[in-house]
Amino acid sequence: MDHVLNLKCLICGKEYHPDGVDYVCPDHGNEGILDVQYDYDRISRRISQGDLFHNTNYTIWRYKPLLPVRPASPVPPLAVGWTPLYRADRLADEVGLKHVWVKDDGRQPTASFKDRASAVAVVKAHEKGAEIITTASTGNAAAALSGLCASVRQPNVIFVPETAPQAKIAQLLVFGSTVMLVKGTYDDAFELCLLAAQEYGWYNRNTAYNPYMTEGKKTASYEICEQLGWHAPDSIFVSVGDGCIIGGLHKGLKDLLALGWIDHMPRLIGVQASGSAYMAQAWANQEDVLTKPPIQAHTLADSISAGLPRDRIKAMAAVRETNGAYLQVSDEEILAAIPALARACGVFAEPAGAAAYAGLLKAIEAGLVRPDERIVVLVTGSGLKDVASAMKSVDQVGTRPHHVAPDLEDVKRVMKEITASPRN
Repeated sequence: MDHVLNLKCLICGKEYHPDGVDYVCPDHGNEGILDVQYDYDRISRRISQGDLFHNTNYTIWRYKPLLPVRPASPVPPLAVGWTPLYRADRLADEVGLKHVWVKDDGRQPTASFKDRASAVAVVKAHEKGAEIITTASTGNAAAALSGLCASVRQPNVIFVPETAPQAKIAQLLVFGSTVMLVKGTYDDAFELCLLAAQEYGWYNRNTAYNPYMTEGKKTASYEICEQLGWHAPDSIFVSVGDGCIIGGLHKGLKDLLALGWIDHMPRLIGVQASGSAYMAQAWANQEDVLTKPPIQAHTLADSISAGLPRDRIKAMAAVRETNGAYLQVSDEEILAAIPALARACGVFAEPAGAAAYAGLLKAIEAGLVRPDERIVVLVTGSGLKDVASAMKSVDQVGTRPHHVAPDLEDVKRVMKEITASPRN
């Protein structure tokens, strides 16, 4: 791993050898988030855009020389990464834009973006010789770790709030994880996971605690730019809860700029539910995220519900350093975005994933995007993760099934009613 220079504390700037610290800067307790620093000259001698053009490994591991893992380390067999980037012309036309793409990370093995980080976690745990991996999650990161661990028979212990959607809990149980349903919030689950990991010596995959999780998530930026022929977009819209995804996108884009593979930094637009808007509040009020106290988070978009975003330092830098912005959208706007996105381009998103599209609509209203901008909307999870919310979303827009008897005459009755409806 000679291409990794050190791990740098984002609070004090102190640097550590990768083998000199496990997770965080000890001078700042659990808040001492570290960032992986690379030798880009060495990396550029090992991988090029030309190499990728001829590479038929369409997973995150096509970028292995850019990841903080040993070249010979085995990787999980599940195909993580290289999710489709759809050009959404009809969607763009409906909202008055010219160039919009939708990246569907609901197509990952466990149906969410979090597979990217969990794949790296499994490899790093193997390098450490860990017997058990653990994580805290609102559901998606847990399911991702659970599935990736199942693929290599790696024991794991998962902490999730007992209010997590049943579909996500079902994934954990099906994959055979040891599941701890915490009688509290995600923040409670996170703290409990930290304590248990320290008590039992488990390898901790937690977001914004384990510095290597950002490195798995940055692969989405690589894919977006490569899928666009190395012409970076102007703006990327992404939902934000803990802040690790937007921080990861920023890290990947910085890597590409350092290598000279793209010629500009896209704006990163973070979208938060108005009931869980810690980052949006801090950005709007120019608050210090190290001293801003936790908020009470309430939103149906469970994947982005976080009273204290754990990766808030990277998440704030991602917006400030790219001339981006944070936007808030209501739960009602998120629900409306689920069928709107699905009907415009065929991508079925869970609430957190649809929030990115709701944010784009809000940005258009506020005049924050130009009609000719090249925009990517990142959908972070499949709508099948939260069917209850999907049903609420279609009911909200007045879409309901028609109950018919098993005969053609009743079908004709319904069709006549549909034809006569004012909506037609």
